[in-house]
Amino acid sequence: MAATIYGIKNCDTMKKARSWLEDHGVAYEFHDYKSLGIDRAHLETWIDQAGLDTVLNRAGTTFRKLPDAEREDLSREKAIALMLDQPSMIKRPVLETKGKLLIGFKPEIYADMFKG
Repeated sequence: MAATIYGIKNCDTMKKARSWLEDHGVAYEFHDYKSLGIDRAHLETWIDQAGLDTVLNRAGTTFRKLPDAEREDLSREKAIALMLDQPSMIKRPVLETKGKLLIGFKPEIYADMFKG
């Protein structure tokens, strides 16, 4: 089963994750949610599996540039609306493979996921 990796083409962490997959012979499909967007169903599934705090990139510039009023009392619905409107607020990479979800990139976690 091939993996699908979601993210933004020019993100340094994405480049590291994609290089790791290529260097280890892992077949994957790349979904650039900056150009292709992302749908509500994916965001809801990711939040259900990993939690809102894991999916929403509060440390990124896009989120930090929001007015204080938009960052405060952030409900699930409000966060989903923000991520649909500005996908760069989604942490990256998001990797779906083998029925599992990995958010962020750590070589040792990828190695565990794809070992023999």
